[in-house]
Amino acid sequence: MKAAAQPVYQRVLLKLSGEAMMGDQEYGIDPRVVQTVAQEVREIRTLGVEVAIVIGGGNIYRGVAASAEGMDRTSADHMGMLATVINSLALQDALEKMGVFTRVLSAIEMNRIAEPYIRRRAVRHLEKGRVVIFAGGTGNPFFTTDTAAALRAMEVKSQVILKATKVDGVYDRDPLVNPKAKKFEKLSYIQVLNLGLRIMDATAISLCMENRLPIIVFNLAQRGNIKRVVLGRKIGTIIGGK
Repeated sequence: MKAAAQPVYQRVLLKLSGEAMMGDQEYGIDPRVVQTVAQEVREIRTLGVEVAIVIGGGNIYRGVAASAEGMDRTSADHMGMLATVINSLALQDALEKMGVFTRVLSAIEMNRIAEPYIRRRAVRHLEKGRVVIFAGGTGNPFFTTDTAAALRAMEVKSQVILKATKVDGVYDRDPLVNPKAKKFEKLSYIQVLNLGLRIMDATAISLCMENRLPIIVFNLAQRGNIKRVVLGRKIGTIIGGK
């Protein structure tokens, strides 16, 4: 009998955009998308992979856009952080309905609905097999959830950041607009910064570069891709690493 494939990562951080949560809707949360993501997370948990998740809040509120309309940037970003909590609770509910033990840890204290973020507590939850969802960004304005993902990944010693997007990797141009866009199989951190590729913000890329934390960019819409990544299949684009 052929042996089952084994994961190449023991602990991963999955970065989801808020936009991914809304599916084909103009805003809000699409329950079908949340359920699909939860199913994929459950699959890699059954492989023994420890999973941490960071979700953006762009589907509910985008702080930069609100600031551009005249709102104070700090207030706008705080509203964006609260949007990430809403998304985190939605994913937690979907996971727990599938029997996956989950904890939401928020950088902004709100004890009635989420645990406060404490690094050692987060690591302990992961060691016990619980999926940990980091909400509230970094807890500070002027930082994106990309930066929060890089920071939390390093704090809990994740081996890789899995950046889920709407396309199957990193391109030199938008492949949804330009059919001649070229896909990159592998990139260095410096190439990402120099080429101005909008994968993650420059702060997040710099943090990953300093700590040699690899980033794998892949298409979330294709069912089973999260599992393929943790099994070491060559999909998407890999950035940096050792």
